[in-house]
Parts: sequence; structure tokens; C-alpha cells
Amino acid sequence: MQNKIKVFENKQVRTLWNADEEEWYFSVVDICNVLADSASKDPGAYWRKLKQRLKNEGSEVVTNCHGLKMQASDGKMRETDCLDTKGVLRLVQSIPSPKAEPFKMWLAQVGSERLDEIVDPEKAILRGADFYRAKGYTEGWINQRLQTIEMHKELTDEWKERGIEQEKDYAILTNEMTKAWSGLSVKEYKELKGLKKENLRDNMTNIELVLNMLAEVTTTAISKREQPDTFAESKTIAKRGGKVAENARTDIESQLGQSVISPLNANDKPALEVKTNSDGEKY
Repeated sequence: MQNKIKVFENKQVRTLWNADEEEWYFSVVDICNVLADSASKDPGAYWRKLKQRLKNEGSEVVTNCHGLKMQASDGKMRETDCLDTKGVLRLVQSIPSPKAEPFKMWLAQVGSERLDEIVDPEKAILRGADFYRAKGYTEGWINQRLQTIEMHKELTDEWKERGIEQEKDYAILTNEMTKAWSGLSVKEYKELKGLKKENLRDNMTNIELVLNMLAEVTTTAISKREQPDTFAESKTIAKRGGKVAENARTDIESQLGQSVISPLNANDKPALEVKTNSDGEKY
């Protein structure tokens, strides 16, 4: 766990990074102090009153609160109610304050866009391309990334068809497949690239994206053919799909004379598009 301080409108918000969960947690009292003018005198009292109202309403916000130790104003580590990002967004909807309106409008916009994408999936693809362009990614990398999104969806759809529904199970299968082709767990891969909450694929080079996509396509194909009945069987198939991509990685590395598992991340977006000259050498 790593404690940090973030500043919003000149007010401090205590945060805590949970590396195992790859999730930020925020002090609820501090969030209330930022968003509710009436909380400025005694944020703790404001939260206690709001928490009681939410309990009476049967809100899951209170249920999802975690008592975590954060540094108090006196410098001591004291337990305080905390919420993850999803919980904070839900909390914002319960605070009657003009300062909360920008958050609420953003949530409404995101929800509207998501409904549009369900009706017309092409909108999601176009929106995704625009998002990556705005972030400064190259066109070549964007084209590769969009293909990986399609392949990843086919894989998760196949896993769902095999009765796999829990998010943690998806994470386990993805981790096994990633480790099989790259030699690193997802957590280790992200640490290599200096990442925390960021999406690993958004920080891969185009070669890494291709290899990851090969692992996913192969895993999907094997699963469709063998139709595994158990999670353990799907786990074995994920490793086999990853192994195919590992063989391709080994061949590429023998040609290049270096590892393609790169510490590069999206801080240097142009570098993520690894190019080659006419002789096939990287430059």
C-alpha cells in the first residue's frame, strides 16, 4: 500500500494505491470536503450524517467502504473510510452540491456513449481511434491496437461461452497466457514498464501487441475446437495459446538479436511503433 496526497481545487485528497488490486482508494471525508460546501467546517460530521442516510436508503456505497490507515492532520496513521474509483463516482451522485455537477454530467455522457456503442459497435471503434489520436499515438500503432481490441473481445466472448463469468477468472486466464508468451506475469510486465493502473496493451510496442494478439487468437481457436468444460481446461488452453506466441517471440528475437519485451511505455508514444528498414533491421 502506498499513501499519496492529491490536490483538487486547493484541497488535499488522501489516496492510497493498492498494488495487488491495481486500484486507487480515496478518503471519503476528503472527497466530501472537496465537493460539499457544508462539509468544510467538519467533514467528518458531514460524512457520518451522509453515511447514515445512505444506509437507510440501502446504498451499496457504505457497504463498499474500506477502513484503511491514512495519515491524519496530526501526522499519525489513523483508519478512515475509503472508496475505490467506482465507489467515489457513485458517492458523487449522492452529494447535493454544484461542485458535484461536472462529475455527474460526465457520468451521464459516458453512459449515453456506451448505450450508443451497444447499438452500433462501429462507433466504439471510431471513438477509440479518436481517443488514441488525441493522446498522441501514431497511426500505425493505432491500427494495430484496434485489431487487438477486436481479437481480445473474441477471446472473452469464447471464455464466456465456456461458462467463465467472474472477472477474477478472466484475469487469471489472461495472466497465464501472458506469462506463457512473454515470460512475465501481467503484474511483472506492468512493473517493467513502470505502470500502475494503466492498461498494459496501451503501453505495448506494436511487436508486443502482435505477439499478444497471436496468443489470444490461438487460445480462442483452440478453445472453440476443444470446447473445454472446466476452468482448469481453459487455463491449460490459455497456456498453450501463449506458448505459440512464445515460439514466435523467440524466432523474432533470434533475428533481431535482442528481446522484444520492452520497458517502453506510452510516455514515449512514437517509440512504441517499432519500425524496420528494407533489410528487416529495427531503427
